[in-house]
Amino acid sequence: MKCPKCQFENREEAKFCKKCGNKLELICPSCTHPYQPDSIFCDECGHDLREAKPAAPIDYSEPQSYTPKFLADKILTTRSSIEGERKLVTVLFADVASYTALADKLDPEEVHQIMDGAFKILMDEIHRFEGTINQFTGDGIMALLVRLWPMRIIPSGPAMRTYPFKKPLQSMAQR
Repeated sequence: MKCPKCQFENREEAKFCKKCGNKLELICPSCTHPYQPDSIFCDECGHDLREAKPAAPIDYSEPQSYTPKFLADKILTTRSSIEGERKLVTVLFADVASYTALADKLDPEEVHQIMDGAFKILMDEIHRFEGTINQFTGDGIMALLVRLWPMRIIPSGPAMRTYPFKKPLQSMAQR
């Protein structure tokens, strides 16, 4: 198994890289949940793990390139019934802390790769809650969510800002 951190080729059963000590685990490309080597489908999201398919490039100026089919179909089929309807929504603003300092330290390609990964995680989570992305900025995102979380499960204070996105983003940061 190749270490994602240092690219060292370890034995298949290794749990940690013997060159850099990084934890080795197979990560689902769809939801970033770890899976076992003999898995055919991810037991978290159902993603087919048998063959790696290259992801289509995302054009952030074209919503159809990043909006999942199930959500686009739902929006299009209910369009006439919801046009002009007023609803309470959650507006989510998320950006990368210390982005300028990070961008100054890293190669532009690395920064682009990190931001694409972060945007993918945010998009997947926003779409999981049937939200829509309203705007991408250089280091952030603005999204609208109609489906509100029940108040009893929402953490208060600063933790609320990252509630459903915290675990997937932490998983990405560890890689």
